Amino acid sequence: MTIVLSLTVRACLFQVFTVPSGSMENTLGIGDRIAVNKLTPLFGWEPSQGDVVVFKDPGGWLPSGEGDYLVKRVVATGGDTVQCTGTTMKVNGTALDESAYLYPGDNSCSGYGDFGPVTVPQGDVWVEGDHRGDSADSRYHQTGTDKGAVPVSDVVGPAEAVIWPLDELSWL
Repeated sequence: MTIVLSLTVRACLFQVFTVPSGSMENTLGIGDRIAVNKLTPLFGWEPSQGDVVVFKDPGGWLPSGEGDYLVKRVVATGGDTVQCTGTTMKVNGTALDESAYLYPGDNSCSGYGDFGPVTVPQGDVWVEGDHRGDSADSRYHQTGTDKGAVPVSDVVGPAEAVIWPLDELSWL
């Protein structure tokens, strides 16, 4: 019975992913296990700015053999215009305050520099790591077929909690 319940929860409600890189530091550390809510997308949840999400590699973002899923923060959603100038990220012309989660010493444009304006296609999201100096995210994939955007249909769901290591147990 316990195995059936465990498999049901995993298959329908939550899925656990391991953070493979430092791209989301200090929000998430390398090797952290995160619980992703798979149920909310079934009830109409859509990613919104600021959400930490897990998504299937839209094609060519990960080197071969490094898994199929990535974790990043949603910076913009379909129809939004995103731009980075100097040290400031702007969405629809408004500067974002990212001080609560950016890696110490990074700014919004670290690791890539100026880009945009880019309009995110409807049905897609623009994602970036919190450790901008160590994240190959939407900024780096602007020349690909997806132009750096990730289809919402590739999003597994929002990361809800860090569940391992136990001393870092927390809600996101």
